[in-house]
Amino acid sequence: MKRRKFLKNSTTGTAALVATPLMVSCKNEKTTASLSESDQVPIKPIAVCTWNFQNATAKAWDVLKIGGSALDAVEQGVMVEEADVTNETVGKGGRPDRDGHVTLDACIMDKDGNCGAVVYLKNITHPVSVARKVMEETPHIILAGKGAEKFAYEQGFKKEDLLTESTRKQYEEWKKTSKYETTINIENHDTIGMLAIDKNGDIAGACTTSGMAYKVAGRVGDSPIIGAGLYVDNEVGGATATGVGEEVIRTVGSFLIVELMRQGKSPQEACEEGVRRIMKKNEGREDFQIGFLAINKQGETGGYCVHPGFSYQKYDPSGHGNVVSNSFY
Repeated sequence: MKRRKFLKNSTTGTAALVATPLMVSCKNEKTTASLSESDQVPIKPIAVCTWNFQNATAKAWDVLKIGGSALDAVEQGVMVEEADVTNETVGKGGRPDRDGHVTLDACIMDKDGNCGAVVYLKNITHPVSVARKVMEETPHIILAGKGAEKFAYEQGFKKEDLLTESTRKQYEEWKKTSKYETTINIENHDTIGMLAIDKNGDIAGACTTSGMAYKVAGRVGDSPIIGAGLYVDNEVGGATATGVGEEVIRTVGSFLIVELMRQGKSPQEACEEGVRRIMKKNEGREDFQIGFLAINKQGETGGYCVHPGFSYQKYDPSGHGNVVSNSFY
């Protein structure tokens, strides 16, 4: 049953949650929400994603340049990486968990705050599309495990073996030592997060991953958690994260960054503060990587990370390129 129909026909009562935007007063700094029309920079379509996934942003731009929605752009953009078996941290061909199973997590969020997610999903190449179905076809936000897989089949998704010959061989080699180590940088970055603004100035985001390689079976990181791995507020901007998800969850990192932008910080300033919050809780630790990416309503972007090496891909009317992020260390 579709969400709108479900809500209309519900006889169990209605609960109204009223969210009041955080009000900030400052002599020398305007909040994003208080910018006057004369201060607004003309909105131009833009797509950004974590790391250097050029094919993903190119696909998103193909959608945006013909007037497509930001929601379609982010879904189709990250699907490119989900289907790329040479990308062993996302979708088909992702590295398995300790039990040898490839399990996928993804979420998606639109301009109206609607969102959907799947966690611990097996045998489906495109978890982001299943997440969108959860958002649009159910009254729920998150489906997990066997329930998510059953729902995917009901929606017409096909069962596929997600292990490739390459990842199967790597898994067999790993079992010889069975060490669980968090690689600091890109060899195990495990996520593509994408944000886009369309011609109408509307923002959407998507995030998808196969999770940390050789994780404990059942582990879920930040990527499919709204507010942690991804958050969008169409009045302000959006943010997404990559790296060791446990640390992002502790600070609800993407939501934090969007709220910092609401208070007047630029995307770059907000990402830097997001990393600082994490490092304050991990004083003396240097054995993990986090990267944040943010965009505001005016199309300004920012990125920041713990260790050197994180970058983000950007496609807008001025061109297509990779932006290397500054880092805490």
